[in-house]
Amino acid sequence: MDLCIMHVDMDAFFASVEQRDNPALKEIPLAVGGKAEERGVISTASYEARKYGVHSAMPTATALRLCPDLVLLPPDHRKYGLISEELMSILRRYTPLVEPVSLDEAFMDITGSLKLFGSPLEIGTSVQREIESSLRLTASVGIGHNKLIAKLASDWQKPCGLTIVEDVDRFLAGLSISRLWGAGPRTVAELNKIGVTTVRQLMDLSAQYLTERFGATGERLYQMARGIDHRPVISERQAKSVGKEMTFLRDTYDRGYLLETLLIMADQLCRVLRRQSLVCQSITLKIKYSDFKTVTRSHTLGDPTSDGTMVYGVARKLLQQHWNASRAVRLIGISCTRLCGKNEVPGVLFNDSALERNKKLNEAVDGLLDRFGEKVLVRGRLVKKRHPGPEGS
Repeated sequence: MDLCIMHVDMDAFFASVEQRDNPALKEIPLAVGGKAEERGVISTASYEARKYGVHSAMPTATALRLCPDLVLLPPDHRKYGLISEELMSILRRYTPLVEPVSLDEAFMDITGSLKLFGSPLEIGTSVQREIESSLRLTASVGIGHNKLIAKLASDWQKPCGLTIVEDVDRFLAGLSISRLWGAGPRTVAELNKIGVTTVRQLMDLSAQYLTERFGATGERLYQMARGIDHRPVISERQAKSVGKEMTFLRDTYDRGYLLETLLIMADQLCRVLRRQSLVCQSITLKIKYSDFKTVTRSHTLGDPTSDGTMVYGVARKLLQQHWNASRAVRLIGISCTRLCGKNEVPGVLFNDSALERNKKLNEAVDGLLDRFGEKVLVRGRLVKKRHPGPEGS
């Protein structure tokens, strides 16, 4: 794909959060929404409730008729909002081009992240694994060459699905028109009246016919049937930080292994920064121990940087100062925060030969990695690995 877009959609978000936080609610029909006597509607239904036909936007009174044993909870928007912030933070570790659609879904442009984090399949799998590890929730992922295809793909195999669409025509042809993103019930009903129930049938109608019958919606239907969508992923704001975490296969006391992991992450993060012409002004170290207690410590830099060696040096010092060596580490992470464009940084008054040398070295390294792949160069101290590696990234 020339352009690689990913859509991440949490599975039954509100209901799944409530089931996560109260084990007694697991595996029973559950919905989050307003009271029936107040003409409330369902915000989210668990998959157990969906078996009875309960779904979002349905009047609560109707849901209770379909499922008399339905457990109804009021929404806790503050809690969902905090979890959503954690979700978006996870997604921004892979690309700053993240466009939230709602609390529980977002588009990501991962085109520029493929050389750094691997194939679309590897990135999608890693994102799902990190969401499950950090939030104890599941998400479905769709990947395609534009937002429309990615959105349709994420809905294809819910829950916990990961769908990559390469043959667009074949994928679309098998869909019901009710699955098209933006085709509402009224539009679907009108299409049914003219005998169109599948995207394959919609493909046979000309742009002129659809426009004459449906107006501007007709043009959109014509484009959707052919997988056409030129909308870019627009980030909500310039990323304030990029970060990376490693959860180890086994909890570790090994200082050398922790330092090796920090070095790998520092290099990867700074590659992301340089790709986006960004520098960071602060470094944060995160340590999670085997009992899940978490410690975070930050250091503000004198000079903004996108140099992996400098970021690693700060992270190493923070580890030496704040790690309790008598406790096993489950997870370690680095965040580069307070980002700004490298052109926004005032120039130094005097030439610094070390900084200039590192800049030229990074440019040379980036050129080689861009051309031959991320594995063509390895730091000497990382050639001999003593451990099987991290569980996820």
